[in-house]
Amino acid sequence: MTQKWYAIANPIAGKNNYKQQHIKIHSYLKYFNIEYEFKITEYHKHEIEIVYDAIRKGYTHFISIGGDGTLHYIVNGVMKQNIISQNKIVIGVIPIGTGNDWIKTYNIDNDIKKSIEIIKKVNTEYQDIGFLELKNTSRYFNNVAGIGYDGYIVSNMDKLKNLGAISYLISSISAIISYKKNKYEIKVNNETIKEKCLMILFGICKYSGGGMKLTSYSSSSNGLFDITIAKNLNILDLIKNLRGLYNGSIINHKKISTYKSTSLLIVPKNQNLSSFIEADGELVGSGSVKVSIYNKAIQFVVNKPFYG
Repeated sequence: MTQKWYAIANPIAGKNNYKQQHIKIHSYLKYFNIEYEFKITEYHKHEIEIVYDAIRKGYTHFISIGGDGTLHYIVNGVMKQNIISQNKIVIGVIPIGTGNDWIKTYNIDNDIKKSIEIIKKVNTEYQDIGFLELKNTSRYFNNVAGIGYDGYIVSNMDKLKNLGAISYLISSISAIISYKKNKYEIKVNNETIKEKCLMILFGICKYSGGGMKLTSYSSSSNGLFDITIAKNLNILDLIKNLRGLYNGSIINHKKISTYKSTSLLIVPKNQNLSSFIEADGELVGSGSVKVSIYNKAIQFVVNKPFYG
């Protein structure tokens, strides 16, 4: 198999300055003597098809050029194919998106030259991958997923994405006024929880929502989800705990419970209320969802694990 990298770029990632970034990316890839083939996505989820075709040609090393969404669909392409074992695939990231939450767990700099230098070193770690099963669809994810308010925010975020990482915070505060909490039946660790919730999060890595720490993260390769059940939180709770959203102390709030598990099942009790499901900042669907995990499924190029 060829050892060249297959670079997949999303031209609409970031703040509409892809043409300038494009020049830098090619320049630094050549500067660091990285052999690569380059492909630009042409439509939504095109990454999945590109990955399949590249693996069929013998590629095992990929570079995601974009944001969390680009990486999300590359991961889905890797996990959906059955040509080779997924754990033989290596993925590096050149972050040019708005949020770029996944890179924060691994201390990857949000800088084109520095991120390419990291890729050149090929220091890899195996990471877990999550799997969502809905009634009419399924999806893999590599960072954090959620149902309820979290999904509702993502469904209303498109107009704010050009504001960057702060777009999630603005959307979350404005949306809580219109969002109606649902009752859920949650099955986790042989326990059944029936609760009216703001949202339920299940994470593999540490950050989401533009740098927020909303789960009790411990490891991205231990085969366990970090689960956060946010119960009847209101707008005052969020405003009073803005700092806690970013330093992680929000998980200690009396209206929040945390768990660790290999799987969970979530069933909204009121089907008339919107129970949107998002994964890595991408809207997946709504309704009931079964969540499972693939331990150490893919190799990612990292700087060094950052557990602070």
